Amino acid sequence: MAFVKACALSELEDDTPKRVELDGIPVSVVRTEGEVFAINDICSHANVSLSEGEVEDCMIECWLHGSSFDLRTGKPSGLPATRPVPVYPVKIEGDDVLVSVTQES
Repeated sequence: MAFVKACALSELEDDTPKRVELDGIPVSVVRTEGEVFAINDICSHANVSLSEGEVEDCMIECWLHGSSFDLRTGKPSGLPATRPVPVYPVKIEGDDVLVSVTQES
């Protein structure tokens, strides 16, 4: 599993998604509830960026149609989305947030 630097931990604001591109894959990095998560940035229902949505209770909401996805599993909480989005392993080393997009969970 290859980890690459996504951003600095100090760049992340609580509950504010940060969009990055890693190996050509759009990823939303989110610090919430004392943890950092990485989830594919594209909604599985509509081709829109999840990083433009709001974060609450370890969920990220798609701003277009309101589907929310669990940051831990990628599973949607309700319609209109029915398919999960990929989530990626995260490691913190010092101030670096490292993400592996080569292995989805």
